[in-house]
Amino acid sequence: MALSMVIRGGTVYDGDGRPGVRADVLVEGDRVVEIGTAPAGHDAVALDADGLAVVPGFINVLSHSWLTVQQDGSVASEIRQGVTTEVSGEGDSPGPADARYADYLRDIYESPGRAEFARLADGLDAIAAGGVATNIASFVGGANLRYLGAGFADRPLEPDELDRVRGVPAEELADGALGVGTALIYPPGRYAGTAELIALAEVLAAHDALYISHLRSEGDRFLESLDELFTLGERTGVRAEVFHLKTAGRKNWPKMAQAVERIEAARADGRAVGANMYPYEAGGNPLSACIPPRYHDGGPARLARRLADPDRRAAMAADLRRESDEFENLFLASGGGSGVLLPRDLRDGTPARGRRLDELAADWGMDDAEALLEVVARDPWIQGVFFFVDPANLELGLRRPWVGIGSDAMAQPAEPPWTDDAVHPRTYGTFARVLGHYCRERKLFSFTEAVRRMTSLPADTLRLSGRGRLRPGAYADIVVLDPDRVADTATWDRPHSYAVGVRHVTVNGTVVLHDDRFTEARPGRRLRRAGAAA
Repeated sequence: MALSMVIRGGTVYDGDGRPGVRADVLVEGDRVVEIGTAPAGHDAVALDADGLAVVPGFINVLSHSWLTVQQDGSVASEIRQGVTTEVSGEGDSPGPADARYADYLRDIYESPGRAEFARLADGLDAIAAGGVATNIASFVGGANLRYLGAGFADRPLEPDELDRVRGVPAEELADGALGVGTALIYPPGRYAGTAELIALAEVLAAHDALYISHLRSEGDRFLESLDELFTLGERTGVRAEVFHLKTAGRKNWPKMAQAVERIEAARADGRAVGANMYPYEAGGNPLSACIPPRYHDGGPARLARRLADPDRRAAMAADLRRESDEFENLFLASGGGSGVLLPRDLRDGTPARGRRLDELAADWGMDDAEALLEVVARDPWIQGVFFFVDPANLELGLRRPWVGIGSDAMAQPAEPPWTDDAVHPRTYGTFARVLGHYCRERKLFSFTEAVRRMTSLPADTLRLSGRGRLRPGAYADIVVLDPDRVADTATWDRPHSYAVGVRHVTVNGTVVLHDDRFTEARPGRRLRRAGAAA
């Protein structure tokens, strides 16, 4: 046995939820070859795990890092938490995209990374070839597909357009895509009706691929939107998952228990339905997402012109102030401007970092709805942090054994220029917060269960063969951490702060974090869904 690495003396948790066993982990090349006792006199690289836990690398089922990792392949904020695989595709993905849609994506993420890839497979291959510390995988973005069919137009697809759009996932799935991911509150993805989604789900079901979705509503029409997801499964047999399960707005909080009951009833009935969550009481969304979809018809330039029209802007403000079934009113769900935090100064220089929207409204002599529109007019892609989640509902969801974990954030290092703007603390803390606050302190679940939720559960759901477990033959994505110390340190006031408690991280048998220090290694690979062509 030509060992290349030994992780010695730790308590090994296999990812399946079984109790840990004290053992060495023996690695040859990119694979685990044995969990037992290392032979005497070996000359392999040795990582000390005495007194620590050795677990499979965590799988982030909801990452927005595909553009940022092109600029910085360290994926530092994720590696510090033990994440070894980044999964993209909540609505948008690195392909298929033409020049116009690529510009749109770069604007959204405020990133110069490359986005103009004719196919998702091309984008993932290019990102991996550029050097990245973690593995990468992706769903085909539903917004990408919608754009290919009808651009930014708010209308049903014509039959020939739908045929063309259905052909894209079939090709990408054959090349390893995980499925299709939609974000049905954001244009242009929102413009897809249920019939269009069923047509896409039929393609996914034929490939045993996953349909995963930010539901059309997480607020007033949350349960109806969940029913839409169930309909896709009932009509097509597709496996389905809810992105960041939550209910937005105090009046909707009682719906969380109902949603959990419905999902568990569906699972008991044999339907493959699951969910993932991030462990925070606030979400992050573009502020422009508060504006009703009809004003986005035609794309960002048309929205900007409407905002510049005083009469149109007055109509938008009136829409924001009233409840409606037409769109997801994140503004009202957060209780108005007092529940919306701005993470950075506006692009025109207006001081806004760390301020609430109602504070800007007072400065400008406007009401909160008018101030929101003024912010978007000055800074079209600014994100807002929306405080609309019930802490009790958060724990209710996290207790469910079928709930995985996703950060819903972009990975980045905690250094300039990345630290010039504030971010949601989930960027640096999601997985560590699950292990520290919710496992160790709140005792919602055992350590072994927390590990399972972030390893074998997502690996099985996403069909990532050889990942998510520590056993002979598995890829050597391995994390060594201190269960008594691991914790998130990022806060709203100090968000650029790495998690603590992770000692070593290996990806495909190569060390990327050694004794709490980053290496320069970039061993990440593009991962394919099991059953797809290699």
